[in-house]
Amino acid sequence: MPGGTSEIEKVLDTEYTFAFQNHWENRLGQDWTSAVEGAFNNRKLNLPEEPASDGPAERARRTFLQANVGVGLDLFFGGGAYPFVVNAGKGYLVDSGLAAKHPDWFAESVIPQEVGGEPFYDSGYRWLGCCLSTFGICVNDDALDRLGIEAPTPDWALLADPRLFKEVALADPTASGTVTKAFEMILQQQMRRVLDRGDLDERAALSEGWATGMNLIRRIGANARYYANFSAKIPADVAAGEAAVGMCIDYYGRTFNELLRDEEGRSRLRFATPVGGSSTSVDPIAMLRGAPNSELAFKFMEFLFSKKGQQLWDYRVGTNGGPERQALRRLPVRKDLYVEPYLTNFADPKVLPFEKADLFRYEVAWTGRAFGAIRYIIKSVCLDPHDELRAAWQALIDHDFPPDAVAAFDDVSRITYEIALGEIADVLKRPSREQSLYGRGLSEHFREQYRRVEVLAKASDGRVTSSH
Repeated sequence: MPGGTSEIEKVLDTEYTFAFQNHWENRLGQDWTSAVEGAFNNRKLNLPEEPASDGPAERARRTFLQANVGVGLDLFFGGGAYPFVVNAGKGYLVDSGLAAKHPDWFAESVIPQEVGGEPFYDSGYRWLGCCLSTFGICVNDDALDRLGIEAPTPDWALLADPRLFKEVALADPTASGTVTKAFEMILQQQMRRVLDRGDLDERAALSEGWATGMNLIRRIGANARYYANFSAKIPADVAAGEAAVGMCIDYYGRTFNELLRDEEGRSRLRFATPVGGSSTSVDPIAMLRGAPNSELAFKFMEFLFSKKGQQLWDYRVGTNGGPERQALRRLPVRKDLYVEPYLTNFADPKVLPFEKADLFRYEVAWTGRAFGAIRYIIKSVCLDPHDELRAAWQALIDHDFPPDAVAAFDDVSRITYEIALGEIADVLKRPSREQSLYGRGLSEHFREQYRRVEVLAKASDGRVTSSH
């Protein structure tokens, strides 16, 4: 475990580059060039039907996809579907043969290929979702009582409540694709709400929803006590009262809820998914190209997808087929387990993800191409200028949100939907140095904006209020 998903992806890129370079130079006797290095794992490079038509780049790419070049690792496990889509495209993931041996497991009635817009497995079976995840809010009700906030129906907007200034625990999206996915859910929900109003065409609605979502994310960021490097810190700190609320994935929230239950069954931490605020996605597993222990890896995957393996995800401790020491509080991907007699043994028998999937539909066409941009933008407008962001938010709170200062704060013209899909997406294709320079400029723009907001707020007399 080198770290979060982003770190794992960096390891795979580095190791496969070295492994293929060794294969290309020492086995094939070819010259290693920058063109070869840039092409062998290029998932957007289209290969001609006939190898005779290959240029140097296509030849490198085809050679890699036909070789069994390995990096000494067998499986890539967990982290959400998006990094698996990317790494399958690069050629790092291969079909393990599980679907060929157990085609009945991948029928619509057992493991559907898609639910609520989220892919549950790759059409080429290069990755397979083995358990489910949703995103939500973990809450310390004692802390909310201390702040005078009634326990609300969870909604992402709760995290932007000014009364929660410095009371929100967040994780760093640059370290985890899973965390980025949670922020993507906020954007998608706002896009859906604007689109459902019916007064704008789709493109205009998506642009407005994006802007609204980005402002919500920045308000949440302004309330943030910190951006943790690892997601498990969030429910731990919320449970300890170090923060009142936090954004987290369901299994962290449910696990801490169980660990902290007293003899009467009460826990000081609860978890809930905002209604219509998150899709149900999967944590996949995949066999890596050139896996040195492929037979053992296959047997492990086979166990994970069997009913016996799937039961372990959410069976209670001590039940027949359940865990011995601690419930994992994960939801199995197999649809055929959400019936009796299996549900009787579930730790979360009332959480029925397939019944609630229609409350939120993930539209990959809306934000899928912007996934990297979302992470990049949040770093540039929330993490890097966090001191200035919090100072501006504090000034707005202290001076009753004067309209001119609020208008200045809400200006997201530098990170519009169109800019994210265009200019920023293009920057992310460039060398890391150029990405850093652009990000530094973006951060400085928002630092200046937040300083201006602080000045405007403090210059007001505090008697004029506005909705926030």
